[in-house]
Amino acid sequence: MKVVVIGSGNVAESLAQAVAEAEGLELVQLFARNEERGRKVAELAKCEWSNTRLAEADLYLISVSDNAVADVAKGLQVAEGAVVAHTAGCCPLEALAPHLHRAVFYPFQTFSVGRKVDFTKGYIFVEGATDHALRVVYEAAHRLTQKVLPADSARRAVIHLSGVFACNFANAMYANAAEILTKEGLPFDIVAPVIEETAKKAIEVGNPTLSQTGPARRGDTQTLLRHRAMLAEKPHTQDIYDKISEDICERTKTSKSC
Repeated sequence: MKVVVIGSGNVAESLAQAVAEAEGLELVQLFARNEERGRKVAELAKCEWSNTRLAEADLYLISVSDNAVADVAKGLQVAEGAVVAHTAGCCPLEALAPHLHRAVFYPFQTFSVGRKVDFTKGYIFVEGATDHALRVVYEAAHRLTQKVLPADSARRAVIHLSGVFACNFANAMYANAAEILTKEGLPFDIVAPVIEETAKKAIEVGNPTLSQTGPARRGDTQTLLRHRAMLAEKPHTQDIYDKISEDICERTKTSKSC
């Protein structure tokens, strides 16, 4: 199956490399407007780059920001039987109109420039406007991972929201921890084992509420007050601390004093 990846951002970089290395898929082109990034991603994926001439392919994967999907799709001139798919979590299938064989190919993972992702460990959620489109994205997805599931726009939005909490918000908490440590001249890797064990427990237990620990979980009001005092000069961070502590108390139903 011949594939063109369109875009040069975080998702496009990882996806292009994965497609290039997958059996049964041939990455024929990286198509991107940004020449510097486009050439860089194409080099990583060992394919050609262009921002003017779109190569012929069976599947076109649009990996751009959600807001740009519709505009990019409208500008594509593809063969009659080609499938045009986007990789966004919160973008509807209809954004790819007027293409007949439109589809969604949503890899649920966190992507960053310079980090190669193992697609075999994550899920890819697919949707198709036609039987042909759905069959093509199913086949392509299965070349990258065995974890392929159907998901319409509403379900993908739920999955995406869960990712914001599990990934984006969690990382923001890591940033707060790093700031607290750095202020005292302490390295961030002090909390690295804690982060790793917390994630492992949540996954192994299957219900993160059951593996919750900490002063809010115990109803340890003295420690909670002490922490609040330490954050007195940072009311925004103190507010985050309070809200999350309240959420833990409510979720675990531990102590009315929280």
